[in-house]
Amino acid sequence: MHRKFLPTLPFLLLLSFSNPAAAQHSVARKWNEAMLSAIRKDFARPTVQARNVFHVAVAMYDAWAAYDNVAEPYLLGKTVGGFDCPFNGISAPANMQAAREEAISFAAYRLLRHRYKNSPGAVASLARVDSLLAALGYNAANTSTNYATGSPAALGNYIGQSLIDYGLQDGANEQNNYAYQYYQPFNPPLITVLPGNSKLIDPNRWQPLTLEIFIDQNGNVIPGSTPRFLTPEWGRVTPFALTAADRTIYQRDGYDYWIYHDPGPPARLDTLNASSELSEIYKWTFSLVSAWSSHHDPTDGVMWDISPASVGNVQQLPQTLGELRNFYNLKDGGDVGNGRAVNPRTGQPYQRQMVPRGDYTRVLTWFWADGLNSETPPGHWFTVLNYVNDHAAFQKRFRGQGPIIEALEWDVKSYFVLGGAVHDAGISAWSIKGWCDYVRPISAIRWMAGRGQSTNPNLANYSPVGIPLIPGFIEVVQPGDALAEENNKNIGKIKLKAWRAYDYIINPKTDVAGVDWILAENWWPYQQSTFVTPPFAGFISGHSTFSRAAAEVMTLLTGDEYFPGGMGEFHARKNEFLVFEDGPSVDLTLQWATYRDASDQCSLSRIWGGIHPPVDDIPGRLIGRKVGINAFLHAERYFSGQFTGVEPTPSTTTVPATSTLKVYPNPVRRGKALTVEWNQPAPNVTVQLYNLQGQLVYTQAAAASNRNQLTLNTNEMASGIYLLKLTGKAWKLSQRVLVLK
Repeated sequence: MHRKFLPTLPFLLLLSFSNPAAAQHSVARKWNEAMLSAIRKDFARPTVQARNVFHVAVAMYDAWAAYDNVAEPYLLGKTVGGFDCPFNGISAPANMQAAREEAISFAAYRLLRHRYKNSPGAVASLARVDSLLAALGYNAANTSTNYATGSPAALGNYIGQSLIDYGLQDGANEQNNYAYQYYQPFNPPLITVLPGNSKLIDPNRWQPLTLEIFIDQNGNVIPGSTPRFLTPEWGRVTPFALTAADRTIYQRDGYDYWIYHDPGPPARLDTLNASSELSEIYKWTFSLVSAWSSHHDPTDGVMWDISPASVGNVQQLPQTLGELRNFYNLKDGGDVGNGRAVNPRTGQPYQRQMVPRGDYTRVLTWFWADGLNSETPPGHWFTVLNYVNDHAAFQKRFRGQGPIIEALEWDVKSYFVLGGAVHDAGISAWSIKGWCDYVRPISAIRWMAGRGQSTNPNLANYSPVGIPLIPGFIEVVQPGDALAEENNKNIGKIKLKAWRAYDYIINPKTDVAGVDWILAENWWPYQQSTFVTPPFAGFISGHSTFSRAAAEVMTLLTGDEYFPGGMGEFHARKNEFLVFEDGPSVDLTLQWATYRDASDQCSLSRIWGGIHPPVDDIPGRLIGRKVGINAFLHAERYFSGQFTGVEPTPSTTTVPATSTLKVYPNPVRRGKALTVEWNQPAPNVTVQLYNLQGQLVYTQAAAASNRNQLTLNTNEMASGIYLLKLTGKAWKLSQRVLVLK
């Protein structure tokens, strides 16, 4: 990251403001905006919201595709994740555009009302969708799903209800508020207001945090002061484009963790061999987070050019843990990106923008942290897409080629592919988080510092598992040090040059905590005191995964890696943008030449924010790249009509690629027969049903004369979700089954 003196451009990407062109937006855009508004008022749950944006996108896309002669719907008329959604077609309407708009509206309306009915902002969110439906001229009392009449409203209602039913058996455990069923934290909680971290058992495992009060990133006060891990079993949710070939299955505590795009284990600290290569990387990666905490001082005199002339344009990501050290600048901050001299869309140099580094790091951290009233990371990229769509220089050409596409088609397709990408990104990232269960910086930094320092064996406080010393950033408290305090009680402890945090902020509108030497036992990330760190494991970075997947989709969708006009911007006003302390001290503008540049800045923001170390970041970027590209290519198959047939049901263990399971009807009404079919005739096949508590409630063996089908009697089954396991001699398949009253 070079600090050059070069020229800016007029394009301003206002990700948070209203747009005067709203009256010209398609009906899909209007429903997308209603969904984003509902997310801002809901609990800040990235995985749940990624699933929501995808399912709402599916609702609108399928309502559009049902009337198309080429495009294939995603759920309508298909079997997805074992869920059957019959569709016999619908008669051609007299007014195609009007029919599509009506079907889209009812589909989105039904699903949004269902998904956000228990939101803390339900009153406002449901009022908005009610108002939108009425403003479009439709009657919410029309609840018919009989699309055989040719009614677009009935078709929309059918699609919406189908997605509601699908969502009750897709592995998310929606009906139990997305609670996990098997995961248990290994470490006891860290009481954050107390110094140190003496209770940590395993420095490689995630540790819950106990706060005085927990307020999520959308400003919701959450009951209890020790938030639970968010969706650690999300790998079992039905994905969009992820396949069995992308999946690895591990078992812990009797539960199978499905991992998509397994990156291998993170750098772990070997307490018996703390000088091993991985142990040294562990100590380095968390030390870097501490060092970057010293960059949050706008008065330290360090000035940076934050224009695309100096920031961005990373050519190659590290491929191994050993390459990380050369990618990041430990002492000064930033990465190897050295910018671009010229804006290729204007032919003019990018204009320099010199600002205090401490303002840049703080604004960058808060902007990408998706703070109060946020759309969460997946929704954030929908705001990017929407405002790119509104830019005067942008033309809606698929892959940047061919004829201009009318707004409705462009919107339903772009939402579908972006939604699929962020949904898969959430599944992949959280499948890895749940399995690897990796520690966060606040736990690791405080714990290592509590052991001592690992640099000089001749000092009294030496420990092989201690934190490395970095002159000017990580040192030992010496006699005469202001931190030694009375009776020299802190001599020998570790001190950090870091953000001073909440004790120095009385009035957030006027106070700035600043940077100085602090005791490491009191280190805090650059976050709000009521939040501190997201309530889930670190490895891999969800922000890096979501953002890189979205950036790849934007690049492929538009056929251009650059923002329209060659640059996107977000303006942060002096003394107005930051929330938990005053700032920035100057007006500044975040700038990105390309979508990947924006994604890379998002990734760096999580290190400056004290949320992720480098070992979390890079695997997220690499996996996000795969997820985004694969999601786009998968969506293209639907757009071109190349995708037909039934999706194979994922298996729980490695089985021949030709083995598939089909369970129907699913959902099934209690008392109706449930048929189980498998395509490989086999002897001694057994079906077992487990409830959500893991209890075996039903067993049935296939008759010797029937080697690929059996029928289950559901008369005695309580309504709810069951895990159906089909076991053969050398293979096992599973499928979730929903029994309705």
